[in-house]
Formats: sequence, structure tokens, C-alpha cells
Amino acid sequence: MSRSKRLKILTWHVHGNYLWYLTQVPHDFYLVTDAERSTHHSGRSGTLPWGDNVFEARVEQIREMAFDVILFQSRDAWTEEQYRLLSPAQQRLPRVYLEHDPPQEHPTNTRHWVQDREVMLVHCTPFNALMWDSGDTPTRVVEHGVKLMSPASYSGEKAEGIVVVNNLQRRGRRLGLDVYRQVRQAVPLSLVGMGALELQDIGGLGEVENHRLAEVMSQYRFFFNPIRYTSLGLSIIEAMMVGLPIVGLATTELVTVICNGENGYLDTRPERLIEAMQRLLADPKEAQEWGAAARKTALQRFGIERFVDDWLDVFETVAG
Repeated sequence: MSRSKRLKILTWHVHGNYLWYLTQVPHDFYLVTDAERSTHHSGRSGTLPWGDNVFEARVEQIREMAFDVILFQSRDAWTEEQYRLLSPAQQRLPRVYLEHDPPQEHPTNTRHWVQDREVMLVHCTPFNALMWDSGDTPTRVVEHGVKLMSPASYSGEKAEGIVVVNNLQRRGRRLGLDVYRQVRQAVPLSLVGMGALELQDIGGLGEVENHRLAEVMSQYRFFFNPIRYTSLGLSIIEAMMVGLPIVGLATTELVTVICNGENGYLDTRPERLIEAMQRLLADPKEAQEWGAAARKTALQRFGIERFVDDWLDVFETVAG
């Protein structure tokens, strides 16, 4: 297949920012949409600046529509919805499953539910690919690509750290609520994200619109990631693109991104992280230097052009 062929790709709205970055790929994307705009069926929703290559596919019309590729992004879509929404012919189309997370049950012995040699299973970090048992399903890693939605440059004028986590109160220990509480006793931190107002007493500021997040983050001295176990958060890379130094737990893919004393600081001991944060609060010049190095890392490893090329290769492989 020539790369000049424009594909029609049916997918679901699972992670908004990731989906916006994915739609920078020069194909047409159709988002599953229902009348209630329910979870994963919300279409062109939110404040994201959707391009003219993004369309909505109403659930009641999908069987009559023509697509070239089906891109799954959740277990429910794979195990349930494809049989409810897609015609038998559509179920035989080229298929890709994008796995956003590492295994949530056993970290090393979890078999992925997609076991099909005719499907491409795409992991978004090498760590995730290492941890999942993907069986015989063909796999590929496409690392994140980020493009700031609005220009922002680091000032670090606020002598505080910024934390970006959605629903931290509800998601608890895995996302590091206890780590956040512990660190905030020694270092000023502000929390933004969905559900952050539930933690107003410990710095929760609420949700920030996607296109404003880079500008908001740019004012803070550093970005802190309290999460024990997850994929590599897009907000971390977005903060790096702005020029913030990163402080976080030395777990998962993040250990391949941050080099201590150069573009941030990682450790598994919260007391060491507190020491690093206090150092950045006391020395704005060093924070700026680390942040500049973080931005260089992000541009080199997570540029949107490389991301687009990688996804073009995936679609060409499955649909060629």
C-alpha cells in the first residue's frame, strides 16, 4: 500500500490527549459516538482542537459505514462491542489494538486478552511490552509523541511543584496518593486533574483545560510524579516539552527518560525526592538548567514527527 492512500479508521475516544496526538497522522479517524456521549463513546468532545480529519460514527450507523482499519483501545471494545456494533465483514477488517497500560493484575504473568495472529498489538512503552504476556499476537512499540496545543515556555516563578493526576483520590495507592500526601508535608505542591477539588485541603486546584495545561505548568518550579505503577504519563512529557525538570519515583518506563542531576531526579525513597525538590526550590537557576535538558530529551525522543511516522508504519503494515 502506498502511503498516499488515505485510510478510514474507526476507533474509540479513550484517552483524549493521546487521541488528539494520534489524529495528527494524515488519515481519517471516525470516533464511536452514542446519544448520551457515554464513556468511550463521546466523539469529538471536550476542549481539544479536533482537526478536519476527525469525524463521529454514530453507533446505530456504524454497520452501514465503510472503514479500512478498526483500532481498538479498550478491553470492552475488543471483547464485547466489536460483536455488537460491527458487521461480520467489518470484524474481518485489518485490526489494531492499542494498549495504553501495563498489566493491572499480575505485573509479569498476565496474558493479554488479544490473542490473534491477524491483529497488531501496539504498546506505548517498551516497559509495557516487556511486562505483558502478548502470546503469539504480533506486537510493536510506538512510543508517545507530543505536540503542545498552545505555546508555553518555562518561567518557574512559583516556588512550588505541580502534580497532574486524574482522580487521585479514587485511584489511591497505585497512583501514589499516600506518596503525594507524605511529600506535601515537606514541600509545597499543587494538584491538577479530574477530581482534584476533592483534595482541596492538600493543594487540589481542580481540572485544567487541555489547551491551558502547558501554560499553567510553565509557572511551577518542577513537575512531580508520585505514581508507583502506570504507563509513561503524557503530562510528564508535556511538562518536559515546556521545560520543567521532572522529579518522580524510579519505576516503569520513566527510569529510561530521566537522568539524575541532568533533566530531573528519580528515586524509590520519598525522602530523597524531597531533598531534590528542596534543592530545586532553593536554586531556580539549577531548576532552569534541568528543565532545559528535559525539553531537549522530550524533543529528541517524543517528537510528534517520529510518532506520526511510527503510526503510518503500523497502518501500512496491517492494511497493506
